[in-house]
Amino acid sequence: MKKHPTLFGLICLLVIPSFLWAQTNNDELRPVTRTYALTQANIVTEPGKMIEGATIVIKDGLISAIGKNVKIPIDAQVLKADSMYIYAGFIEGLSHTGIPKAEAQSGRGGRGGGPQAPQVKDPGSPPNDLAGITPEKNLAASLKPSDKSIADMRKLGFTAANVVPNGQMLPGQGALVLLHGDNADKMILKDQTAFFSQLVGARRMYPATVIAVIAKWRELYRQAELAQAHEKAYKKSPGGMSRPSYDPVLQAFYPVINKEQSVFMKASDIKSAYRALSLQKEFDLPMVIAELKQGWHVADELSKRDIPVLLSMDLPEDKKGKGGKKGGKKGDAKKEEAKKEDPFKAEREALEKRKMKALKEHWTQAGNMEKAGVIFGFSTLDVKSKDVKANLRKMIENGLSEDAALAALTTTPAKMLGVSDMLGTVAAGKIANLVVTDQPYFEEKSNVRYVFVEGNKFEFEAKKPAKKSDHNAKVVVAGKWTYSFEAMGQNMDGILELVDNDGDISGSITNTAMGNKSTIETAELNGNELSFSIKIDGGGQTVMIEYNLVIEGDNMEGTVSAGQFGTFDLEGERIGTPNK
Repeated sequence: MKKHPTLFGLICLLVIPSFLWAQTNNDELRPVTRTYALTQANIVTEPGKMIEGATIVIKDGLISAIGKNVKIPIDAQVLKADSMYIYAGFIEGLSHTGIPKAEAQSGRGGRGGGPQAPQVKDPGSPPNDLAGITPEKNLAASLKPSDKSIADMRKLGFTAANVVPNGQMLPGQGALVLLHGDNADKMILKDQTAFFSQLVGARRMYPATVIAVIAKWRELYRQAELAQAHEKAYKKSPGGMSRPSYDPVLQAFYPVINKEQSVFMKASDIKSAYRALSLQKEFDLPMVIAELKQGWHVADELSKRDIPVLLSMDLPEDKKGKGGKKGGKKGDAKKEEAKKEDPFKAEREALEKRKMKALKEHWTQAGNMEKAGVIFGFSTLDVKSKDVKANLRKMIENGLSEDAALAALTTTPAKMLGVSDMLGTVAAGKIANLVVTDQPYFEEKSNVRYVFVEGNKFEFEAKKPAKKSDHNAKVVVAGKWTYSFEAMGQNMDGILELVDNDGDISGSITNTAMGNKSTIETAELNGNELSFSIKIDGGGQTVMIEYNLVIEGDNMEGTVSAGQFGTFDLEGERIGTPNK
């Protein structure tokens, strides 16, 4: 099928400079070589260990060699990584990455995916699937390779994720997913990595409450023990015995009963954590406490019982500190005067003190877990991708060591998931999942420059100091603008035409090199911050190009994101007089 010229042009201009391409029999473009050599880099082989000024060779999706005197293959594309830092690709310990947001939101909270609960004849004994009991469900049916969350997490340095389905009490099986590919089954590196469970009830049917969920969990586990014993006895000597029923729900429990698979129990708050620990103790379950947000009271118990944890990367914000004060000295003086006249000043200050104490408990949780000797990684179920790095820094600023933070992103989840021989450290023979940064990753101004997923390269431009957005500013966007940005050595430029119809922004964007015009979609102006996207379809492919720009007078700058092809800095200026 003939590709849309704009799509073909975009892919060529963005990707061709990074390596040579060849045409395959099925009309797909593939790189001639998958061999790379990154030279003169600081390679962090594992937390606390680094080789300075070394070379790493990637060949056929694997790490081929590491060291200071490595021979570079003749067919390798050499990437000068002078003074850059190379780490093992990060692993999401528990995640919904690759699950479309609509499905994630429908499963969240266990309310049946919509405003109305499904109708059942007997709410006291509903079908398992309607009650949120589907532990046999495999992930591949829910995973969408084109979902934006995959590119968002990859841009942060994550190369694999332990992804679980959405749902209620027992949503289904988890799988370790490589964050690149166009086929869900092929993206799965290891299946059945997690028996995912939540203390979330069904709506208007049993089990509806947390207590009912725990009771149902016990009931199913005991039934599974009996069913497995029956199957074993029947297989050994079927004479005189009734044939087993082979219930897929109960069979899904067998690996847990046999201690071949861990229960990943989502338990965010302290009550849920204690309930999960009680269930673990009752059945001696192999368990990981996941998405833990209030674990400071159970740290000693977790350490004593050697139960691993996945801490939530979702942290509460200090809105007062983040928002700052507006109005200058005059506004501050008025505020101070109001305080003097406030009869509830003491109560408000006490409340503020309690709020800060609660915030500190969240921020210091990871550091305290490290001190207590708890084994922990990170869960990304509830966090927004844009907050991940800032929240990591917040944890480090509040007591978490950088080595422990790196272990929680690499070696610990690899061990939890049983893939330490493939992922988690930088070593010859392992899968080439790597993240390359221009400064140590946890530095505030560090930028991810390359990410490799099974040897597939993704390149990102370093961020420039951005113009400040002002949501109270008033700017004129209507008119004609030139724009340009550099993508992997190629200069991209064109014309942007904008129309402002009483706040309703529309228009088009033209690529100069190809001469193709695309219509702007979902444009939004917030003060001097303009965001919009264009969609390019063709040959069964769709690429969503997203623009985020800040306008100051007759100049604009910002970023253009082209999915897996990367994010690039854009500059532009107005042509002629603004259209009022």
